[in-house]
Amino acid sequence: MRHHHRVVQINLAALPDDPAVLQRMLQEIVPELQAENEKLWQLIQRLLRHRYGPRSEKLDLDQLQLVLEDAEQSAAEDGAAKEATEPAERQRRTATANRNRGALPAHLPRYEVVIDIESKECPCCGAALHVIGDDRTEMLDLVPAQLRVKVVCLPRYGCRTCEGAVVQAPAPERPIDGGMATEALVAHVVVSKFCDSLPLYRQAQMFKRQGITLDRSTLSAWVGRACWWLTPLYELVLGTVLSSDKVFADETTLPVLDPGRGKTKTGQLWCYAVDDRPWAGPTHPAVAYVYCDGRHGEHPIAHLAAFQGILQVDGYAGYGKLVKARTDGSIQLAYCWAHARRLFYEFYTSTQSPLAAEVLARIAKLYEIEAEVRGQPADVRRAIRQERSRPLVENLQCWLQEHLPRLPGWSDLAKAMRYALAHWDGLILYLDDGRLEMDTNVVERAIRPVTITRKNSLFAGSDAGARRWAIANTLIQSCKLNGVEPLAYLTDVLQRIISGRTKNHELHALLPWNWHPPATLAGV
Repeated sequence: MRHHHRVVQINLAALPDDPAVLQRMLQEIVPELQAENEKLWQLIQRLLRHRYGPRSEKLDLDQLQLVLEDAEQSAAEDGAAKEATEPAERQRRTATANRNRGALPAHLPRYEVVIDIESKECPCCGAALHVIGDDRTEMLDLVPAQLRVKVVCLPRYGCRTCEGAVVQAPAPERPIDGGMATEALVAHVVVSKFCDSLPLYRQAQMFKRQGITLDRSTLSAWVGRACWWLTPLYELVLGTVLSSDKVFADETTLPVLDPGRGKTKTGQLWCYAVDDRPWAGPTHPAVAYVYCDGRHGEHPIAHLAAFQGILQVDGYAGYGKLVKARTDGSIQLAYCWAHARRLFYEFYTSTQSPLAAEVLARIAKLYEIEAEVRGQPADVRRAIRQERSRPLVENLQCWLQEHLPRLPGWSDLAKAMRYALAHWDGLILYLDDGRLEMDTNVVERAIRPVTITRKNSLFAGSDAGARRWAIANTLIQSCKLNGVEPLAYLTDVLQRIISGRTKNHELHALLPWNWHPPATLAGV
C-alpha cells in the first residue's frame, strides 16, 4: 500500500497582492491540503493502532518503518515532479529543502568534478577570461564494495657461493587453512551476519552478483573459524563484565534446530552488561552473551559463580534461586521499574482504568527526576533521590497497600500491584545507591539487536551455532557501546591474533574500549 504524501507549503512572506491571483492559488492549494490532511490522519490512525490497538492489529516496528519510509519516498517523488513542472523562480520562493544539516565529515576522502564553461572568451568583448574564484558544493557519494585479489608473494633467495641454501620468509598464517579469504573479508561476513542481520545465503547471492560463487557452507566455515580465533577475546570480555560489582542481566529465547527431532528447540541467550556512564563511573561499557540449552535457573547460578555485588534484573525467578543459593548474602537483586510499570500500562491500555493511570503518573514523576540526575556523580544522584524520590516511592507503596485489598484477587490490576509489592525491596534499592538505574533498559537495548537478527535468520542451526551468536554479538555490541566501528575492529583484531602479533596474554589491548585503530588496516 502506497501513501502518496507530499508536503504542501505556503510562503506567507511572498503572497501576491492581486486578489484574483490569490484566489487561484487557494483553489489550487486547498484541495491539496485537504488530501494531505487525510493521508496524515490515516498515518496517525496506523500509529495509534500500533501503540494501543489489539495485538492482532498491531504493526511490528519493522512494518512501521516501512510505512514511514513509503510516505517519505512518496513525498520525495511528488517533490521531484513539482520541481520539474514549476518555474525555477517560484521553486526558490516557496520550496524549503528537506535535507540533513551540517557539513560532511572531514575524514571522508574527497574528489573533485570540475564543471567548466565551454568558451574562455568574454561574451562582451571577446577578450580572454581568467579565473577569479569558484563555487564549491559537497555531495555524499558512494563507491560500491569491490572484491579484489590479494597476491601474497614470497621471494626465494639462493647463494651463488655455496649454492646449497634457499632462503624464504615463512608464509603468513591464514584465517582459513588453505582458504582464499583475507581477515577483512571474513570480518565483513561476520559483521554482515550478526550486525547487519544478513543471513549467509543472502550474502552468497550478493557475492554472486560480483562474479564470485561461494557456497553458503563456505561462508559458514569462515564464520566458524573466525569465532574460533575470537573465543579467547570473547572469554576475556565476559570475565571483565562479570568481575564488576554491579551488572545488568537479561535473557532472550533463541530457536535452535534440533536435528534428532526435525524441529526447533528453545535455547536461551543470557545477556550481562556493565554501563557506568549514567553516573559518570570509571568503567567502560560492555556487554557479554552466554548461550545455554534451555531457560533454567541453574544457568545464571553457574555464570555468576564468582560474582559478588548488585545484579539489576527483571522479575525472572531464576535470579531469585541465585540469591538463595548464596548463604553469605554476597549478591543483591535490584529490580526493574520498567517491568513493574509494564503490567500497569498493559492493564490501562485495555481498560482505561483510573487506578492504573494513577500508578503510571506516579512512576512518571520518578522517571522525571532520573532524567535530571543522569550523568551526575553517584553521591549527587543518591542525595537527590533521598530528598525527592523517596517520599514519592513511600507514598506509592502506601497507596498500593491501601487499594490492593479492594480489588478482586483475580484482577490483572491486582496481579500488577502484588508483583510490585513482592519486589519492593529490589525496586527501591536504587534510592540508596547512586550507581544504580531505575530499570534494566541498558541490557534490554543490548538484547534487541539479537532479536532482530534472530527474526531474519529464523533459527540457529545447532547449539554450537548459537554459541557463535554469543561470541560475535559480544564483541560487536561492545564495540557499539564504546563508539568503535565493528568491521574495522574485527578486521584488525583478526589480523593481530592470526599473525601472532598479539599474544594471548596481551589480549587486554584488543578489548573494544582499549583498542585503537591503526593508521591503515593491513591489506586494505
